[in-house]
Amino acid sequence: MARPITKVVEPVLTEKEKQDQTVESVIQALAKNPEGIQATIKLLQELHESGILGALNAAVEAKEDIAKIVVGQMVRPPVTNMMNNAMAAAGGLTELDPEMTKKLMSGVTKGLQRADDALRSGEKVGIFDLMKALRDPDINRAMGFGINLLKGLGEGLKE
Repeated sequence: MARPITKVVEPVLTEKEKQDQTVESVIQALAKNPEGIQATIKLLQELHESGILGALNAAVEAKEDIAKIVVGQMVRPPVTNMMNNAMAAAGGLTELDPEMTKKLMSGVTKGLQRADDALRSGEKVGIFDLMKALRDPDINRAMGFGINLLKGLGEGLKE
């Protein structure tokens, strides 16, 4: 009887054989995706002709200089103020009830439409019109909202 195989010897590829296998796999990938390769070549050609490819290459080569400029711009006081304001506004928005915000925005939209209509009509508002408006439930509701808004704003400014 023959002896059992106990050791499997893997073939050792030379550098030339590795290169040949790599080239063969690239050729197979090209053969499987001709449309994609052609589209990529066309895109690169368009980018080259328009100068964008050169600009991208220059940007990649100058990445350290660009990073220094970007960081320098980001630490300027106006930029940091903008970021701090954006974060504070986002924090404030997280505390608001979305339904209330929706109602408020709807009311502002309707109010702007009515104000525009009144402005276009050119009607003058007299003192008696103001007295009469105070008895209107919608105006009274808005006045109460405004007064309480101002009260809360004042309390917030005191802190």
